[in-house]
Order: sequence, then structure tokens, then C-alpha cells
Amino acid sequence: MATAYTPKITGSGPKAHIQRLGGYLAGMVMPNIGAFIAWGLITALFIPTGWLPSKQFGALVDPTINMLLPVLIGYTGGRMVHGQRGAVVGAVATIGVVVGSGIPMFLGAMLLGPLTAYVLKRIDAFTQEKTGAGFEMLVDNFTAGIVGGAAAVFGMWAIGPIVRHVTNVAGNGVEWLIHHHLLPLASVLIEPAKVLFLNNAVNHGVLGPLGVAEAVKHGKSILFMLESNPGPGLGVLLAYLLFGPRSLRPSVPAAIVIQFLGGIHEIYFPYILMKPRLILASMAGGAAGIGTFMVTGAGLVATPSPGSIFAYAAETPRGGYVGVFAGVFIAAAVSFAVGSVLLGFGRFAGEAEPDAGPDASGAETADQQAGTAPAPQTAPQEA
Repeated sequence: MATAYTPKITGSGPKAHIQRLGGYLAGMVMPNIGAFIAWGLITALFIPTGWLPSKQFGALVDPTINMLLPVLIGYTGGRMVHGQRGAVVGAVATIGVVVGSGIPMFLGAMLLGPLTAYVLKRIDAFTQEKTGAGFEMLVDNFTAGIVGGAAAVFGMWAIGPIVRHVTNVAGNGVEWLIHHHLLPLASVLIEPAKVLFLNNAVNHGVLGPLGVAEAVKHGKSILFMLESNPGPGLGVLLAYLLFGPRSLRPSVPAAIVIQFLGGIHEIYFPYILMKPRLILASMAGGAAGIGTFMVTGAGLVATPSPGSIFAYAAETPRGGYVGVFAGVFIAAAVSFAVGSVLLGFGRFAGEAEPDAGPDASGAETADQQAGTAPAPQTAPQEA
């Protein structure tokens, strides 16, 4: 499926399947990138450790990340499958996984939104031929309501606990690596978990408590920097800026400001979802940064929140700036180098490239090609 944000993939091999999956996931997130930027700005400004702390405006942060953004993703995913009707049931279904979990449920929205829309699409194909004249609107509304409601209940009952289990498994894996002194390998688990928007669960649920205990004994802890290091994300975004698809490059500078200076790492996750192979760049950068922190004996006195370079400077103990900043910028350099290689140093940035360039047609044309554009309806049927 091609959209204005994702390339048209050809071929049938494993690489093509991975690219289609990445493009599909990115197609759900990228149209909503403005909402992510809005949330990032609100978070960077108004949380207690932000630039303009405000309890009143800071109340926008949690509902936006936990409710609005997952629903938008479920809505968009449903629309990609079955037009406006799919969008509606995708949003309704996402409410179930949002309410059924205490963490941002982006992964659940990406799964359940399109799945619910596909179920409705099959039901619509069945009922269209069997619905009598004059009953179309009644049948359409009730089928959408029943499917959406059932999916919401299913999401609350099943999908939410599954994603929470995945989060716990990732956290336990990171904790095991820490106890066995294999810290650089922790990036193999931390970076994929971050891209699936489980970063806060890993950081505040596992690394934060362990880091506090270590900081009490030694006055600082490297564990505060395993997930919050802004270097890997900066490197990926710089690689995108110089060598990524041309249609996406104009959005990268703002993402860099929000990610590196504002500390809102979620802003770069969609760029990795767009090109899943770039997770290797993020993992390599994270491992290089952790290795540098270990060699230099770097550590922070508390969790940097948000994970910006300014927060790092504020939480660095006296005399520890060289190791901390070296780890951040080495992570960025390694991530940038690996990401540039994976992006082919811009060779795949042209619109004609099958695995990188955006489809020249607009979203409407893409919907028509994919067969998801809603069919014209007569006036009595219009909802």
C-alpha cells in the first residue's frame, strides 16, 4: 500500500515484506506527526522539569500521549484499510486498548485499528448484497457499531494485557543484562522497545529504580543514561536529514530540535518505523554510547526528564561532563554513520526508487490504487 508518506514497494522477498510492514506502520504514524510535535512542545514546556512549568497546562500531557495519539493512529490505520468507516471503528477499537492499559498503547492501536477495519470491510462485502433497499443506512450504522464495540471490549480484555506482558518481558531482559554486566548489549532490547513507544515503561519502570539505588551508594549512576541518551536519536535524524527520502527531509530539523534539545524522543520513532532497518543504527549508537559511559566512568545523579542534552547537563555531577557529553556525541556519530550506510548515502532518496521514494500521487490516488477509497454514496445513505 502506498500513501503520500510511504513508498510503493515492489517484489515479494523477505526484504519487500519488511519494507511493506515498515511502510504500513509509518503510514499510520506519519500523517499524525503534527500531533506528536504538538505533544512534544507541550511536554517540553509545561511539565515540572520543563522550560515553563505549569500544572494547569501540564495536565494536557498524559491525556494526549495516552489517549489522543493512540486513537489518532488507530483511526488512521482503519482508514487505510476501509476508508472512513474503517477509520471510525479503528478509533472505537483503540479506546479499548487505551482504557485497558496504563501505558501509551501505540502498538495496540497499530494492531487493532487496521484489524477491526478489515473485519468491517469483510462484513460490509457480505451485507451489501443482502441488504434491502431503504435499509442500507440502518445496516451500515449497526454493523459499524457492533464491530467497533466488540473490538473495544476485545482490546480491553486481550490486547492490553498482551502489550503489558511484552513490556514486562523487555524490562526483565534489560534487568538481566544489567545484573550480568552486559550493559552495551542492553541497547539490543532498549532501542526496539523505545521505537514501540515502550520507552517510558522501560526507563521509569526498570532503569529508574535501579539507578536510584545505585546513585544512593555512589552519588551517580550510569543506568539513568541507558534509555534517555539523546545521541542515537540525533544520529538517526541527521542521517534522515542528509540521506533520507526527500519528501521527509523538511520535517527533520523540527524533529531534531524537539528530540535533542527538548528531550522528547518519541518524535523520532516514526522515522525508524518508516525504515525498520534503521533500528540497527539506533542500537549501534546506543551500544557505543553505553560503552563510552562505562570507559569514562560517567553517570548522572538522577533521571534526566525529559531526556534532552540540557537535562543531561543539569544532572551531571561536578567533574563528569567530559564522559557524559562524549557518550552522547559518540552515540550520535555511530548512529549517524550506520544510518547513512543503511540509507545508501542518499542513493535511495529519489522518487523513482522502489524502496525509498514517496509515491508521486496523493493520498487519494493511493487509496484508489489500494482499493480503500470509499465508494460514492447516494444522498439517503450518506452518514
